[in-house]
Amino acid sequence: MSHVLHFLLALVVVAVLALLVSHDRKSIRLRYIVQLLVIEILLAWFFLNSSIGLGFVQGFAGFFDHLLKYAAEGTNFVFGNMSEKGLAFFFLNVLCPIIFISALIGILQHFRILPWVIRGIGTVLSKVNGMGKLESFNAVSSLILGQSENFIAYKDILGKMSQRRMYTMAATAMSTVSMSIVGAYMTMLQPKYVVAALVLNMFSTFIVLSLINPYRVDSEEDLQLQDLHKGQSFFEMLGEYILAGFKVAMIVAAMLIGFIALITGLNALFDLIFGISFQGVLGYVFYPFAWVMGVPSHEALQVGSIMATKLVSNEFVAMMDLQKIAGQLSPHSEGILSVFLVSFANFSSIGIVAGAIKGLHEEQGNVVSRFGLKLLYGSTLVSVLSAAIAGLVLAF
Repeated sequence: MSHVLHFLLALVVVAVLALLVSHDRKSIRLRYIVQLLVIEILLAWFFLNSSIGLGFVQGFAGFFDHLLKYAAEGTNFVFGNMSEKGLAFFFLNVLCPIIFISALIGILQHFRILPWVIRGIGTVLSKVNGMGKLESFNAVSSLILGQSENFIAYKDILGKMSQRRMYTMAATAMSTVSMSIVGAYMTMLQPKYVVAALVLNMFSTFIVLSLINPYRVDSEEDLQLQDLHKGQSFFEMLGEYILAGFKVAMIVAAMLIGFIALITGLNALFDLIFGISFQGVLGYVFYPFAWVMGVPSHEALQVGSIMATKLVSNEFVAMMDLQKIAGQLSPHSEGILSVFLVSFANFSSIGIVAGAIKGLHEEQGNVVSRFGLKLLYGSTLVSVLSAAIAGLVLAF
């Protein structure tokens, strides 16, 4: 019963924080929020507690395990079996496979398989979230294509969108992750938490958006997904996706080097001046949120510190910190934190999303930049809600 009460408290906190910045509280439609919440709890139970759901997760993880093995063949050929010797493990075993998985996504996109999947899932999603098909398609395509390339599919209609709709489009991109790096996540977190987070975040996004940014879609925009590589041959497309995957791996590596060095320096500076590390201070700031999500009070400080690290740096830095203390946390707390970490909700994502949109439509890119902090605020609430639901289900 205490876990249920804790979950209800988390719902109240998320709702209040969302309502504080809501555009139009009178337009909120509770029916869709309740509907999405019930579906999300059932899906969380399915993927985290049911034998069929866990079997699906095992199969999904096995599939990605095979992909990582195939990727290792290419990596070992170039780097001379360095990974087998334990050298540069993170770069070779976690980041380099992104290149191969990006190539696979390109192949599925080229043969029009992904647009069909996006349209199918998006149509079903639009029936239960009370929003337009465009918003639903965007949530699915963001998950598959990533938060930057995703917007290319909508480049012809970006200029026609209202600011409200642009907020929703950008928020759904920031609240999910790209399928190309799911394999990397699965090397750092338990696969069941990664899969659960992918599904939960999609529904949590629309719950939070229904509170922060409610509106009715009077007429649908042109929903034809643009062909991202029209006129390209198969091998032109393949080369482009391979290079895109390499860029992602390099960007993640650069961000890790910079952020880890910066956080280490800040920790030393804070410890010298205040006698407590920078991450320790952040832990106290996020302690209430960790506790509200269902983390026991004696573990909430550690969990809060990692939550904050993810917000100010990125999810990879936070996942590495989680790996260091995983044995010190209860399975329940580890599950809650793992689900929280699987999203792009961090400060650097504001620039990535705004930059991607600005490259396609400068005026709309500036619009997104202006509400960047509000985007991050909403996306963080999405992660809190998903983690709280996971905490409820994992308690039983």
